[in-house]
Amino acid sequence: MVKVAILGASGGIGQPLSLLLKLSPYISKLALYDVRDPAGVAVDLSHINSVAEIESYHGDQLGDALRGARVVVIPAGVPRKPGMSRDDLFNINAGIVRTLCEGIARSCPNATVLVISNPVNSLVPVALETLRKNNVQNPENRVMGITTLDMVRAETFLGDYLNKARVSSVGSKQFDKRRMHKLVTVIGGHSGHTIVPVVLLKPLVYMMKPGEYDRFLNRVQFGGDEVVKAKQGQGSATYSMAFAAHRFVDVVLRSIQRMPTDDAGFTPAYVQLSQLPGGAEAQNKLGAGKAAAEYLSLPVVLRDGRIERIDSSVLDQLSVKEREMLKTALPELADNVRRGKRFICNPAKL
Repeated sequence: MVKVAILGASGGIGQPLSLLLKLSPYISKLALYDVRDPAGVAVDLSHINSVAEIESYHGDQLGDALRGARVVVIPAGVPRKPGMSRDDLFNINAGIVRTLCEGIARSCPNATVLVISNPVNSLVPVALETLRKNNVQNPENRVMGITTLDMVRAETFLGDYLNKARVSSVGSKQFDKRRMHKLVTVIGGHSGHTIVPVVLLKPLVYMMKPGEYDRFLNRVQFGGDEVVKAKQGQGSATYSMAFAAHRFVDVVLRSIQRMPTDDAGFTPAYVQLSQLPGGAEAQNKLGAGKAAAEYLSLPVVLRDGRIERIDSSVLDQLSVKEREMLKTALPELADNVRRGKRFICNPAKL
């Protein structure tokens, strides 16, 4: 059994994520931590008759929350507001992630660290460089940015468009959105044009009505703006993000338990390619040079909660359009990564 710590458990993502993880049969202890005391959330969840025992911590109790954790999930940070880009969030959230990762280095240096806080493209490098700076050895195979929300949106939107375009003779929909992960994936990064949806079964593109493929791409890339606008400045994606994070954490936990998962080989994560098995092969396929493709979201194969290798086979299946999108994404990703690394390694230059 596994102890999981959620850092930022009182927030809009942290609370629904805590509920979903409380239901997991693979978690023995669920530690909830936030600067705002999550005791009320913990007591409420403790009444649910599932396996995980709930613990709550706040303020200077970070070390106690992290001690013994096998998996640490970080949704902590401020959310996006209307007109705010993910880059606008950087300085505040980078400081939060740095502080939390310093605590991880002290209390559970071997834990798998899953970053939700935005901007993910820059904050995963912040997390990795903080751990390295605090003498954690080889953290790159267990620090991942959760980009699963892009996958969830791609599966939902593609299923919707296909079902509108093609309905069976008895009127039942042919595409089950719960099974779409074998038909579409998302690579690149986790913001705007760095998000590159990839339709794995190319004929599906031609099944959509005219113009809907472009609308599909745009909705996956900017679905977050859709939520921010609909919430009228009162928050960003929380429930869908919590669902997506739970889905990814479940894959991680299953790998620790050595259990098969339907998502095996289809689960992307934002990672540092250059330090991982299969990463150099992915960079060679990208043809952009190591510096231009140091970090990327690609399918990962997990074992014991860690990255065993990068699966770059999706890069062999890209259409001309998808290659163009990835080519556009790489320079922006490189800038995002440099900003994250600079925050830790050369803070005076910011």
